Amino acid sequence: MTQQTASFKPTLSLLDSTMIVAGSMIGSGIFIVSADITRNVGGAGWLIAVWLITGFMTLTAAMSYGELSAMFPKAGGQYVYLKEAFNPLAGFLYGWSFFAVIQTATIAAVGVAFSKFAAYLLPALSEKNILADLGFVQISAAQLVAIILIVLLTYINSKGIQNGKIIQTVFTATKLLSLFGLIVFGFVLAAKSEIWHANWSNAFSMKGWNGETKSWQEVVGMGMVGAIAASMVGSIFSSDAWNNVTFIAGEVKNPKRNIGLALFLGTLIVTVIYVATNLMYVSVLPMNEIAFAENDRVAVTASHAIFGNAGTIVIAVMIMISTFGCNNGLILAGARVYNAMAIDKLFFKKAATLNKYAVPEYALWAQCIMASILCLSGKYGDLLDMISFVVVLFYAVTIIGIFKLRKTRPDAERPYKAFGYPVLPAIYILLAVVFCIFLIIFKPVYAGIGLGIVLLGIPVYFASISNQKKS
Repeated sequence: MTQQTASFKPTLSLLDSTMIVAGSMIGSGIFIVSADITRNVGGAGWLIAVWLITGFMTLTAAMSYGELSAMFPKAGGQYVYLKEAFNPLAGFLYGWSFFAVIQTATIAAVGVAFSKFAAYLLPALSEKNILADLGFVQISAAQLVAIILIVLLTYINSKGIQNGKIIQTVFTATKLLSLFGLIVFGFVLAAKSEIWHANWSNAFSMKGWNGETKSWQEVVGMGMVGAIAASMVGSIFSSDAWNNVTFIAGEVKNPKRNIGLALFLGTLIVTVIYVATNLMYVSVLPMNEIAFAENDRVAVTASHAIFGNAGTIVIAVMIMISTFGCNNGLILAGARVYNAMAIDKLFFKKAATLNKYAVPEYALWAQCIMASILCLSGKYGDLLDMISFVVVLFYAVTIIGIFKLRKTRPDAERPYKAFGYPVLPAIYILLAVVFCIFLIIFKPVYAGIGLGIVLLGIPVYFASISNQKKS
């Protein structure tokens, strides 16, 4: 039973909203991507610098979005901001990219990460266990587990936001405490002064690993900017999805106040934890062990140094909790964007309706199908390249929208204003543009695919408009 006249119910408190921000951000990345970052930049100083730059960008963007969320406190978030600041095409291109790459590929990547670490407890769930070879695609046990996880969480969220809210709060609190515990135990039980001093002795001499020659090579000049951009693919992915709370504005109590606060608190908490986690890695592991952790699982290697052989199980359980909670937040929030698009007649018609639990059930299942397909389509790192390019591109355009709205709607109510405007938002835009340019140069294949998907939305939009006029 669907209800055309049903509306979203504001049931989420500031705590719930903050847990959605933090829980959607912390998935699998912090446990994995520091290996690839280290292979790109080499030194401990640059590893921490990459996370600090990413943290600065994330906090700046989140505080800028606070202004937009207070101006437009309704479901749809970034889709609505772009439509209001520019035009319906800009909003559609974001929504199209959100469905094709940003949200669904993130859900897929986090689902695959969940299954990878579940294989520690049950080896039969490994990605090496091929269940079917269809020629054009192989289906592994890990991919099947990822799809089952996505279907399960979609079903739970289709029965009302209350269920998703409880899962989000419990799992986010658990993983925040677990990460905090890992950091503390790392510094107390496993930190070694000789490792720390060795890692920081030449911390800002940038060097990159050459896979062909199997050797480290010094990185200088513009190559340093490229290395940092390539490194930030992982850190940006790990810090992404903070904006998910803006998609569910219609279900947040006092959204003009609470969304901006939740964005700030959630991103600040996660940024501090991410930097502290990497400082812990540097205190317990030599840089080479971080760079060449087995299958990039830096947290597993660190956990083994902290807890011994039991560390593998400890970290596997932690990451399963983390990715389960992360995907719940992504699935819960993402469907609200498609609902807003469908109301504007730019998505499947049924996605505009809410079920008897006041959630967009059809939008949830459309998202589920797309994410499940992407689980079969690519590797974790490939998905990251696509996601990072597209998501940063749209963050930059959306923040440009703040400048535009200040000129076109100077008298609009702004209960909250972007922190550090215009300097900090301008710095974010500059950093984002540099990141995207260098990602296209250094990782052209998947960054190019991401850009291609965005541009493909242009003819799709005009086809949709044409069909609307005919009907």
